[in-house]
Amino acid sequence: MKRRKLDQEDADLWSRVAKTTEKLDRRDYFAPISGDEAPAKKPAPKPKPTPFKSFRLGQSATRLPEAIKAPETTHKRLAKDPVSMDAKAFGKMKRGKLVPEGRIDLHGMTLDQAHPALNRFIMTSFSRGLRLVLVITGKGSREDPYDPMPRRRGVLKTQVPLWLKLPPLAQVVLQVTPAHIRHGGEGAYYVYLKRQR
Repeated sequence: MKRRKLDQEDADLWSRVAKTTEKLDRRDYFAPISGDEAPAKKPAPKPKPTPFKSFRLGQSATRLPEAIKAPETTHKRLAKDPVSMDAKAFGKMKRGKLVPEGRIDLHGMTLDQAHPALNRFIMTSFSRGLRLVLVITGKGSREDPYDPMPRRRGVLKTQVPLWLKLPPLAQVVLQVTPAHIRHGGEGAYYVYLKRQR
């Protein structure tokens, strides 16, 4: 595209507009206003720069700040929960010696499908008098390194223990713990139900 040359009419118009403008002084318009126009403020003290410790390639880091540490996993949170059931039965359950009386596989379901299915299964198991059931969530899909959107791994794996602690399931669930490797390991949970009264 060629540049258009100004014709005489455009040049005359521009010169008339230019004559009506005032030249700006060389003042910094982003600086605070001084004098009568604004109240005087004390300048804020400059923060002292924190010196960096020298670091050589290959040197091991000492301690990570709390903000950088990895978030606590669901299994670690469940391990901190107090034991609400018989300690002897809990030990057998953790070692995989107790056989689950019922099981549900939520693997591959969406959250909208899994939540009502879990509610229905737990309430039905409780009404049938079952004590130990197995809830299979799966470990979560593997992360795709080429996926432009970062996604959480194992959404069901993190949601199921939370659902089991909320009403209506909280009234019938006594204990939730990760399953033994022979019953699914990281991809499943033991749910120990209360006895019917």
